[in-house]
Amino acid sequence: MTTTEIGNDAVAKAATLIEALPWLERFHGQIVVLKFGGHAMTDPGLRQAFAQDVVFLRYAGLLPVVVHGGGPQISAQLDKLGMQSTFKAGLRVTTPEAMDVVRMVLTGQVNREIVGLVNQHGPFAVGMSGEDAHLLTARRLRATVDGQQVDLGQVGEVESVNPGAVSALLADGRIPVISSVARSEPGEVLNVNADTAAAALAVELGAAKLVVLTDVPGLYAHWPGGDVKQQPARPAEVISQLTAAELAEMLPGLSGGMIPKMQACLTAVRGGVPQAHVLDGRLPHAILLEIFTDSGIGTMVVPDASDLERTA
Repeated sequence: MTTTEIGNDAVAKAATLIEALPWLERFHGQIVVLKFGGHAMTDPGLRQAFAQDVVFLRYAGLLPVVVHGGGPQISAQLDKLGMQSTFKAGLRVTTPEAMDVVRMVLTGQVNREIVGLVNQHGPFAVGMSGEDAHLLTARRLRATVDGQQVDLGQVGEVESVNPGAVSALLADGRIPVISSVARSEPGEVLNVNADTAAAALAVELGAAKLVVLTDVPGLYAHWPGGDVKQQPARPAEVISQLTAAELAEMLPGLSGGMIPKMQACLTAVRGGVPQAHVLDGRLPHAILLEIFTDSGIGTMVVPDASDLERTA
């Protein structure tokens, strides 16, 4: 490499750092809730990149909180034990036997792996579950399929959040890593969707951002699905920003795993979180690209004017 090339490379690196300066100033000392899932959880390179991003945020003066699920790992363990995975309305039917596996995998395996990855880059991560210190209290969730209510077993929706333990860890300079297992008021252990758990936690903590990693570039303007024969051919176009009202209008037309992710974004911004993002977790360092660059990536959801007035 020539002296000129070295100089140009150094200037480009300096320009990247300068571009990050206003965002470092804006989010310094602010809480950012990161929902970790999808392909980023299973690809070794992406897992390492995520851990580096989380520690970078901590050193840059932000306060990251990680919430994770572990659907693929749960399914793999159930298969290994000869236990069938059944889904209704897109949610895993969780029997008491399956709940034991869910709890073991999420809190005992996946959580420990994420904590270990983060701590390779700095001694910050502390693992916990939604059960700990009554962080997440949930109630049983019932779904409707073909007009009929179905029993999902030990599947829950978040009813309340007690963020004291997380706040204490943040005050001590730690990075909480939270598995999406909760308890009900009677003490039953429930499996909670990690997207909705992250949104509830972001609202209760007064986070500056909720960031949800997905396996797509963002929310498409014309979401794939429906009767494609009656839809004109359109190029896939990712929406860079939309309001809560615009997202609420789009939600009924979404499908699959994108529904809980976008619902989580809607819940967050309507609960007072200024920004919620869905990012492509298959892109290394997607979190840093979103937070510290002018253009950002993925889709950002912002509150309606009426929401801003209520929280002002």
